[in-house]
Amino acid sequence: MKQSKYELLAPAGDFPSLISAVEAGADAVYFGLKEFNMRDSAQNFDISDLDKISRICGNKVKKYLTLNTIIYDSELKQVEKIIKQVKGKIDAIICWDFSVISLCKKYRTPFHISTQASVSNVESAKFYKKLGAERIVLARELNLAQIKKISKIISIETFIHGAMCVSVSGRCFTSQFLQNRSANRGKCAHPCRRSYIVRDSDGYELKLENSRVMSAKDLCALPFIEKLKQAGITAFKIEGRNRNPEYVSLVTRIYRRALDKKLTKKEVEESIEELKKVYNRGFSSGFYIKLPTSDDFCSSEDGEQTESKEYIGKIEKFWPNIKVSHVKVHSGVIKVGEEVYLMHKDSGIIRTKVSSMEINNKSVNSAKKGEDVGMKFENNADLKKGTEIYLIRKK
Repeated sequence: MKQSKYELLAPAGDFPSLISAVEAGADAVYFGLKEFNMRDSAQNFDISDLDKISRICGNKVKKYLTLNTIIYDSELKQVEKIIKQVKGKIDAIICWDFSVISLCKKYRTPFHISTQASVSNVESAKFYKKLGAERIVLARELNLAQIKKISKIISIETFIHGAMCVSVSGRCFTSQFLQNRSANRGKCAHPCRRSYIVRDSDGYELKLENSRVMSAKDLCALPFIEKLKQAGITAFKIEGRNRNPEYVSLVTRIYRRALDKKLTKKEVEESIEELKKVYNRGFSSGFYIKLPTSDDFCSSEDGEQTESKEYIGKIEKFWPNIKVSHVKVHSGVIKVGEEVYLMHKDSGIIRTKVSSMEINNKSVNSAKKGEDVGMKFENNADLKKGTEIYLIRKK
């Protein structure tokens, strides 16, 4: 079915990422509470945060709550309490455990089926639709032809960018086996990202060309986003509740543009170079176009991003009439003309340049650790006390 508008769904692991997603053009955000979500290591939110989340999202940005882990008997009362408390404060719950589905139906709360359910065929889609699901986040093993077929049954959501698990839809037991940290409870220790040595029973070892034999590259669907638009997809999802606000901001902004219009070949190439700036493990097309090969596994230890950020200091005071910040430099050296991120826990992220600096009313070209400096930035936005300044470095 042809869509006249595509929903762009962005991750929110904390308030700065949430605000960044909204400001970058997300149609919806998905987030977890401190219990029962698949990103236990993210900062996540409390029930008491829902009113603030609603104020930030307003009437235009939808809010989806993830309750997508395995649920045990001892937790059923707590899960039911959460569903009762969030009713009317979120637009849908993302889940797959039948206990959560049953409670959503009991309290008339819309629900979407998580990718953890690994829905991969028409009959499964019909089953969940009959149960009352409004949408299914499909298994990540599907190609475009399979997706198009299922999209005729129910509204579907697929991932377009971000980390991929070697077990694809995330039903992995390696972390539980090795470290007693269940990936299906949101506590994955990511053993797949480590380097491995192959050794036989006699002690002989093989040196591997890429010792990270289980570390999948990140998904990047931008080069074939037009094909995804034609596959009947309702919502396009960015992975990344464990990633930082600059990642959320940049990736959301680029895919917003790609969903709103058809990008030229040059625009796609330029956008991919932009995406490379923030954390990534290299890019793969996943299963959409073809089956993954050895080229779809990452060989880097710390990611392949082309930029990094270095903490410099904080804004101690801001004078809005003259757009000047009093900055305390806590580490490193910063110079006029350098690019920085400005980040505050209650604001989105701003990327800008230092336009001028003064120390003791004298113009300077640089400032170092321990100095107090008057600083102006190229943007004219009002800034808050406590805003952190990070220097952007090219790798």
